[in-house]
Amino acid sequence: MSPLPPHPPDHVVIDTTRRLDRRTLKYLCRDEWLAASTVTLLLRHGTEADRGYIARNPRVVGRPLPGLPGPARYARRRTPPELLPVLRAELGRDPEAEPLTAAEVIALLRRHGRRGPRVPLDVLALPHAADPALLLAGAAAPADGRTWHRPAVRAVRMGRLTHEELVAHVAPARHTLLLGHLPGRRSLRWTLPEQAGMQTAVMRALRPLGDDPRLWAELLRHAPGHPGPLPALVAGVVDGTLPAPDAAGEPDPELARAVRRLAPTAAEPFGGAERELALASLAVPMESVEEDIRWVRDCLDRGLITGVDVIRHKLPACWALDEDHWLGDVDHPDRHDHPDAVLAAHAEAYRLLTVALGEDPEAWWRTARTLPDFAGTLPHLLLRVTEGGSVSGRP
Repeated sequence: MSPLPPHPPDHVVIDTTRRLDRRTLKYLCRDEWLAASTVTLLLRHGTEADRGYIARNPRVVGRPLPGLPGPARYARRRTPPELLPVLRAELGRDPEAEPLTAAEVIALLRRHGRRGPRVPLDVLALPHAADPALLLAGAAAPADGRTWHRPAVRAVRMGRLTHEELVAHVAPARHTLLLGHLPGRRSLRWTLPEQAGMQTAVMRALRPLGDDPRLWAELLRHAPGHPGPLPALVAGVVDGTLPAPDAAGEPDPELARAVRRLAPTAAEPFGGAERELALASLAVPMESVEEDIRWVRDCLDRGLITGVDVIRHKLPACWALDEDHWLGDVDHPDRHDHPDAVLAAHAEAYRLLTVALGEDPEAWWRTARTLPDFAGTLPHLLLRVTEGGSVSGRP
């Protein structure tokens, strides 16, 4: 697994990677299932060697898409001679005579945007005036199309933005909440690790709500019509400064489902003696890894344990944090057949790590150094780390 603990804030990732020695950083850049936001930060803040390792790794999820021409190649290529007459006829004027307005740029991109990357880039290369208000026009759209989420997924997957940056800037806020749990459709969408990363970033923004049901109800009441980003909505809900929302019609079931999945819930015990046996077995290694995986999967199938239980009770902690150690290895990170268990495990790991470590880079660094050699559970590890001592035996 990665030498980074899961779910740290972006500034902690940057701080931690700067502390790694050259050999470990090289290993990190070549990690197959490196988190998409970590890839973005390594591409942005790493060295040329780091970027080279990431670009050459064919299995890093979140690296820039391979095969796209770079800026140097586009700079050498001239605009096709047949494009300008077409644009001139559509606009009724010479597009190079004066800058295009934002509305004209949007109209041309919508008309020619499906013809591959070349034509849209040629349109954007023409003189134009960008209007930031129009770029946020999604808040005024009468209805969300089925593909509104695609630019966000592409931005993360191409290494342009991290999940935290999406949460900070995407508007309206309901889009951010839906990105935390996209509905199931056959289209471009998050892989399972990307979904876990987005879930964590949204949960981090929602953390000021705590476990107060009144604040969560207010969030759901104001989210459908709030035009700004999610952090502004959360701050308004906590301060009680938001104006009364417009008269609402039927609540959006997808938005309600997303908020329900992101809200903290108390796990109710179920299963009686069988559940107690299943929980106890998480702390007892089986004779082989394959047998251990079969047992955990069987307990999940029978509803005796959840992903939350795995994070709390399975040892060692580094195995609990890596679902391949309790669901079995897969050839692609989005093909686990227990996605709800994986997402629940990531959510619980985020909650435990955030409560214990906060946003202190030093605490995250101590956890990263302790995690590989620690034999106990994650709650036990975090207790020992926060008490100020390392249990790894390292200097």
